Amino acid sequence: MSTSFRPPNLPLSTIGLSLAIFMQALDSTIANVSLPTIAGNLGVSSDQSTWVITSFAVSQAIALPLTGFLSRRFGEVQLFVWCTLLFVLASFLCGISQSMSMLIVFRALQGAVAGPLFPITQSLLIGIYPPAKRGLALSLMSMVAVVAPIAGPILGGWITDNYSWPWIFFINVPVGIFASMVVANQMKGRVEKTERPKIDYVGLITLIIGVGALQVVLDKGNDDDWFNSTFIIITSLISAISVIIFLIWELTDKDPIVDLKLFRHRNFKFGTLALILSFSAYFAINLLLPQWLQRNLGYTATWAGFAASPLGVIPVLLTFVVGRYAMRFDLRLIATAAFIVMGVTCFLRSGFYLQIDFFHVAMMQLLMGLGVALFFMPVTVILLSDLKQSEIASGGGLATFLRTLGGSFAASLTTFMWDRRAVLHHAQLAEQITAYNPTAQMAMNQLGQGDAQVGAGVIDGMIVQQGYQIAFNELFHALGWIFLSLVLVIWLAKPPFSAKADAAAAGH
Repeated sequence: MSTSFRPPNLPLSTIGLSLAIFMQALDSTIANVSLPTIAGNLGVSSDQSTWVITSFAVSQAIALPLTGFLSRRFGEVQLFVWCTLLFVLASFLCGISQSMSMLIVFRALQGAVAGPLFPITQSLLIGIYPPAKRGLALSLMSMVAVVAPIAGPILGGWITDNYSWPWIFFINVPVGIFASMVVANQMKGRVEKTERPKIDYVGLITLIIGVGALQVVLDKGNDDDWFNSTFIIITSLISAISVIIFLIWELTDKDPIVDLKLFRHRNFKFGTLALILSFSAYFAINLLLPQWLQRNLGYTATWAGFAASPLGVIPVLLTFVVGRYAMRFDLRLIATAAFIVMGVTCFLRSGFYLQIDFFHVAMMQLLMGLGVALFFMPVTVILLSDLKQSEIASGGGLATFLRTLGGSFAASLTTFMWDRRAVLHHAQLAEQITAYNPTAQMAMNQLGQGDAQVGAGVIDGMIVQQGYQIAFNELFHALGWIFLSLVLVIWLAKPPFSAKADAAAAGH
C-alpha cells in the first residue's frame, strides 16, 4: 500500500477518478430507453434486446467481489487504469456491433471490467485524501453515483432521438481515455505492494455460476412467470447449489477469492446491511416511479426522466457541505435523518392519485434528494470505518456487490408485487361490474354511447388504471416502513467511525 501518498494535483486526480465512476454508473442505465431502437435496428424482438441490460448486470455482479483479489494481484492504480481502458475498448466495440449477439458479448465484457471500478476508486480516493477530508471525497463519489444513473435515461433518450444509438457507447471513449491518462500520470509515484495470491478456482467457478445464474433468474423471472417456467426452476437450482458450495468453501479456504471474514467487523456488518436495504428501497423507487408515470399518467420516457431528475439537485448542492462537516457529528444521526426524510417521502407518495400534476411529482423527488444527499456518505464511512487500509478495496467490492445484488432483488420483487397487487385490486374492483347491476349497466351504456360492450371496455381500462394506482400506493407505504426500520439497523454500529482506517493509513 502507499505511504501517505499525495498526488501532485489533488483536484485533477479527483476529477479523473470521478469521471470513471460517472462513466460506469451512467452505462448501467443509459441503454434502457434505447432498447426498442436497438432491437429494431438489429432486427430482434424486444425480449431479446433485454439481454443488453442483463449481460452487463451479470458480468458486473460477478466481477465486483473479485476486486480485493485483483487489487492485491495487480495493484490498485494499475487495476483502475486497465479497467478504465478496457471499458473504453468494450464501449467502442458495443458501438460498432452489427448483430445482437455481438452487442451482448461486448456488453458482458463492459460489465466485467466495470465491476471493480467503483470499489477501487473508493479505495484510491480514501488513500489520497488526508483523514480529515475523506468525508468530502466519499461525499463527492456519492453525488456522482446518484446523479449518473438519473442522467442515463435522459441522455440515452436524447442521443438516440437526435443521433443514433451507437453514440450512447461512443461517448465513453474520450471520457475514459482522459480519466485513465490523468490517474496514471497523477498516481505514478504511488508505491504499491502486490502479491501473487493462489487463485481459488473452486471459489471463482462457483461464484461465476452461482451469481451469474441468480442474476439471470432475477432479470428474466418476471418475463417467464417465475416458477411456472422450467428454465427459471433449473437456473434457480443451479444458482442455489453453487452459492451454497461457494459460501462453505470461502469460509473454510486459507486464501479465499472473496474475503467473507470481513463480516467479523461490527461496523462493516451492520453498515453493509443498512446499505443493502436502503439502496434496494431507493432502487425500487427509481424503478417504480418512471414506470408509473408512463403507464398510469401517460408520460413519455423523456418526460418521465424530467419528472425524476430533481432528485439530483440537492445532492449536487450539498456534496461539499456534507463532506466537510459531516464528520463533526455522529454519522448515525445523519443517516437517521436521511432515512426519516426518505421514509416520509414514500408515505407522501402513497397518497398519489391519477390526476396528480407534474409539479407535485417533481417536488417530491426534490425533497427525497435531501435524504439521498445525507445517506450515501455516512453509511459508506460507517461500513468502512473498522477495516484496515489494506481491507478497504476488498470491503468496498464486497459491499458494492451485495448492494448491486440487493438492487436486482428489489427490481424483480417490486415489478412482481406491483403486477400481482394490481391484478388482485382489479378483481376486487370489477366484482360489482356485472350485467345484473343496473348502475353499472347504465354507466356502460353512457360511456359506450349506447353500446354496452364498448362501455365495458372503457370501464375495464379505468379499473386497470385504478388497480395499478392502489398497488403503487401500497408499495410506497411499505417502502416508507423499510426506511424507518433502517434507523434501528444503523444504530447497531458503534463509533469511532474513522479510527482504524486512519490508523492503518498512518501506519503504511
